[in-house]
Amino acid sequence: MKHPWFSEAQNDLIQQGRPFVKMHGLRNDFVIVDGRETPYTPSVEEIVRICDRHEGVGADELLVIEPPRSGKAYAFVRIINTDGREVEACGNASRCVGWLLMEECGRDEIRIETLGGVLSCRRAGEKQVAVEMGRLRTVWKEIPLSREMDTLHLGIGAGPLQDPVGMNIGNPHAVFFVDDLSAVDLTRYGPELQKDPVFPEEANIGAAQFLDHKTLRLSVWERPGVLTTACGTGACVAVAAAHRRGLTTEKCMTVIMPAGSVEIELKEDGMVVMTGPVETCYAGYLPLKKE
Repeated sequence: MKHPWFSEAQNDLIQQGRPFVKMHGLRNDFVIVDGRETPYTPSVEEIVRICDRHEGVGADELLVIEPPRSGKAYAFVRIINTDGREVEACGNASRCVGWLLMEECGRDEIRIETLGGVLSCRRAGEKQVAVEMGRLRTVWKEIPLSREMDTLHLGIGAGPLQDPVGMNIGNPHAVFFVDDLSAVDLTRYGPELQKDPVFPEEANIGAAQFLDHKTLRLSVWERPGVLTTACGTGACVAVAAAHRRGLTTEKCMTVIMPAGSVEIELKEDGMVVMTGPVETCYAGYLPLKKE
């Protein structure tokens, strides 16, 4: 069977195994596998090996494209962390998959379904994709937190990171605002805060600094335990958290991360739109499992 993602030469090669495409959004990279015609259900051990940068392809997450589970989307996307944990959302992954599927079907707009809901993706320029990231959740049970508390002031902290805003946009986040991000060692404080008892499902830890009223600088320590070069959902909640704290009134902001920037727009209906770049690294195949 010839696959539309690949050239003739690549199609000849991938007959030897399970085809994949590797993409990245601001160096947040993904191995993407098509499981629509032939289901793909790798074990945790296989996922760990695929994502391992020494023994496997290497990626921050494994993405499996499946048939849609409702009539509202073109495809369903499973988003799986390097430890095998399946998550509801990833902004950079959504942009990459959205672009890949728009290329496949020749459309300029498409809907993809995730555990976090249906996301609308559209072309926004040359290898630029805008994604409606869904509804922000601010109620303590929806983040979730281990007990009822004010999500605008969680009151936890470590070192220079104190009293974050708690939010969820498909995955749990805690956003700390700091005066000088370069002075914060997130690799030191991130692991402790990620596993704070207040987060029963752990949390992504973001540290944000205002550069001006329309620009944030952001760094994120992500589950399962890595300092990322970019975090799409983290950028969304950082802007929303700034609004909730009354630190800005701007609805459209630029969020600068180590690998580059995204544009975040807060809509009146509570939705968040993220626009940013995508790139294709290469295509290949994963060896078939030995019986």
